[in-house]
Order: sequence, then structure tokens, then C-alpha cells
Amino acid sequence: MKSLFRSPFMVALLGYIIWFWMALIGRTTRWRIEGAEGARHVLTPAGPGLILASWHETILLMPSGWNQSIRHWPERRAPTAMMISLSPDGEAVARAVEHLDLDIVRGSASNKKKAAKDKGGLRAIAEASKRLKDGGTICMTPDGPRGPRRIATAGAVTLAQRAGATVVPYAVSSKPARRLDSWDRFIIPLPFARGAIVFGPPIDCPREARLEDLQQALQTGMDAATRRAEELAGYPATPDLAGAAL
Repeated sequence: MKSLFRSPFMVALLGYIIWFWMALIGRTTRWRIEGAEGARHVLTPAGPGLILASWHETILLMPSGWNQSIRHWPERRAPTAMMISLSPDGEAVARAVEHLDLDIVRGSASNKKKAAKDKGGLRAIAEASKRLKDGGTICMTPDGPRGPRRIATAGAVTLAQRAGATVVPYAVSSKPARRLDSWDRFIIPLPFARGAIVFGPPIDCPREARLEDLQQALQTGMDAATRRAEELAGYPATPDLAGAAL
């Protein structure tokens, strides 16, 4: 059954289904957007681009920020891309995102248990770094592709230091929605919902900064942006974001 769903035909079909659902959610949700001006101010005529950091569980909601806000930014001077893992499961999502006119950067962090298997991490970092230096925007999941859930790893801030870019916490939420029983409690958004897109305060990542400090700043920013997005979408406030339930 797993090989059937990973066949070229099924991957293409799933890509269209996911694309349709993403587009439907984006068009029918009643969105509220906060913080976009702060993210836009990061983009300068000659400077590097920015990294949008969003939790893995919100993959189906991430393109809504592109359609509702980012694609209309006059400061944007280079393509926007999503970083998606090279796993077979990521292929259908990549196909769907391409239908939305977003670029794709394929690759994921290395896995110590599968050190001999190339996950495309180095190639992805090199491509993403070049795009950022050219003024592009990269959306990536700091807790993906394997977790722990809602724990910001060092990947986004390390890439930002390498490219001289800025990281912006990017939280998306909608209500009502369903969650899968997966490691990230993956969100299946529903049409005609109430939604929120929150861009948190930008995080500068100079090369001389301590990686641990930047990682903690990203965690704090992600927690705050997520809490605000869920509040705007109509969820009760909770101090324990990692255990929040719909």
C-alpha cells in the first residue's frame, strides 16, 4: 500500500488534491493578518532576503500567507520558496506548492541513524543561501521534518547567519480544523473557517552572535507568534503551546 501511494501517478494525484485543498482554504477562510509591515521592512533594495520560520504542523496553511500577503509586497524582488524534505512523503507537497507558483528547495537535516543516506541537506543549504543573498524569501519548518514538535532547532538561524539574512517567526492558524495523530499533530484546515496569519518581530542573525542565543530568540518568537495566531483564530489561550489541542 505504501509503494502504491508513492508511485508517480499517486504522487501527482495527491499533489493536485493537496493544491486544491490549499487553494480552497486560502480563498474561503476569513483571514486576519498582523505584523506584515515589520517583515516587509527587512527587505531592502540591495540587502539579503528573509527566512520565514513556521511549524511543521501548519504546512497546509503556510501558502495562505503567500497568497494573502507576501506575493503583494512591493519590496519583494526575488522568488519565494518553501524548503521541503526529499522524503517520498514530501514529494506530493512539493508538487502542490509548485501549482501555487512558489519555488521549491528540496532537502532536509541529516539523520544520524541514516548517515550514509544522502538527504540533500548540504545542497539545500547552498541553494537556500544563494536565494537569500539574492534577496529571496525562504519558508522553512524549524521543527521539521522529524521534530520534536514546536521545538526550534538551529537550522533556520544557522542558515540566516550564513546568508546574512533575517529570520521572521511566521504563525498560521484556523478554526475549526482537524489534527492527525502524528508526531507534529498535523493540521487539516477546514473551509469557511476563521484564520490568522502572524509575522513576529524580525530576528537579526549576525555571524558573531552565539547560536544558542539565536535559537532561543527564535523559540521565544515562534511561541509568541503562535499564541497570537491561535488567539486571533478563536482558540483559548494556553501557556503550553507544545501541548495545545484543537
